[in-house]
Amino acid sequence: MVDKAAGALIGNRPVAGNMNSLNGTFVTPGTVLLLDDDTVMGSGIGRHQNQWIALCSGTLLMETTTDETVAMIASSSPQIPQEGEVIIGRVSRLHSKTAEIQILHIEGRNNPDRTLDALHRTADIFVSEIVDRFMPSPGDGMRSRDIVRARVIQSEPMVKASCKGDASLGVLYSLCPVCGIFLEISDKVPDQNVACSRCDYTGYRALSNGYGHGHIIPEGVDLSPLNRGGERWTPEMDGRLGHDGARPYLSPMADYRRGENHKMPESQIRKPVGRDGRPRREMHDTTCTLCGTATKVPFQPTPGKPIRCRDCMDKVKNGEASKEELAKEREVINSMRKEAEKAAGLKVFVGGLPHGVTEEEIREVVEPHGSLRKVDIITDRDGNPKGFGFIVFDNPEQGRTAIKAMKDINLGGRRLRFEEANSGGGGKRGGRGDGRGRRDRNRRN
Repeated sequence: MVDKAAGALIGNRPVAGNMNSLNGTFVTPGTVLLLDDDTVMGSGIGRHQNQWIALCSGTLLMETTTDETVAMIASSSPQIPQEGEVIIGRVSRLHSKTAEIQILHIEGRNNPDRTLDALHRTADIFVSEIVDRFMPSPGDGMRSRDIVRARVIQSEPMVKASCKGDASLGVLYSLCPVCGIFLEISDKVPDQNVACSRCDYTGYRALSNGYGHGHIIPEGVDLSPLNRGGERWTPEMDGRLGHDGARPYLSPMADYRRGENHKMPESQIRKPVGRDGRPRREMHDTTCTLCGTATKVPFQPTPGKPIRCRDCMDKVKNGEASKEELAKEREVINSMRKEAEKAAGLKVFVGGLPHGVTEEEIREVVEPHGSLRKVDIITDRDGNPKGFGFIVFDNPEQGRTAIKAMKDINLGGRRLRFEEANSGGGGKRGGRGDGRGRRDRNRRN
């Protein structure tokens, strides 16, 4: 036996400590092995200062026969997918004729991704090896981020795989390129077999029988009819195929570039968020009142008020806008205000309404003076009328004339009072809110 108390020295420096001679122990270079001198030393073990040491990293193997015990170190070498093995991978790149998948798992092996070398971490699937059907581009049968189950048909010098010849091979998991949720199986559209439950996206995937279940293929499931192997494409679907070749499906924008506009329901659209986490202000389409060009503003445009693009805002701010341009803008604003008033009608406050008055009774006394668009009687929480309401005339000019003509109108023994409502929703004389506001302002002054 060797001296177990002594430690190995290489270049007058101590190396790894002693290691018991246990079968299956992982060792590193310089580790002292506590082995009997009667043991036959195999590869990976050397002698240094009367001690056995490991010369490489690996697993210590002890094989005992009737005559002797042999010790050796089996170094761990990178795994290489072999022909005939089944791999699970993620589609990482799509080229004109090949799909490149990142190997995530080799069936029958444990954690292969950690030991795969750089040349064998990806596998290429040629377009003719995706499905038993003519396909111009690999993006017609799978998309980026899809999880694929394939069989290795070549391991050197690079890995090549195939999804043909076995119903269990093909796409296991696919995401909608528009909204990113899992695509469900659907045969409602001819020559298409997947659809999104949130947006209107439909498409075709070379499906595996394990689609939606993972690499554990369920018994009694056969999705191969959905792939329609050997059939011709319908004219509608043929127009969607990647006949132009080069990189048609690398991003969700590819469908838009090919003329396909998949819309997502408004309820499912996430509002953009700024850096502070608050929702970004919605942009509204409008027209600059100064130059007349189309622009966007972060607020709802108000007819009759200046709405300018960024260039015109800077122009007015710097005093570079001419008097003629500003005068023309005022004409545009006045015209917009008149059109808006005409479209909105005239809102009129009606006071002095008797208790129990109905909409029909108000229309009966008012409509002889002008056409009404709306009648609104204001009530309290219990539904009891408060004695006032609002009416809306279709024509503003007609409404203003009617206000003057209805000064002495009575309804239910009470004299009605009509006033043009202001933008705040009350009469020109204001209500309780306005009164409190004036008192508060008087106190501050």
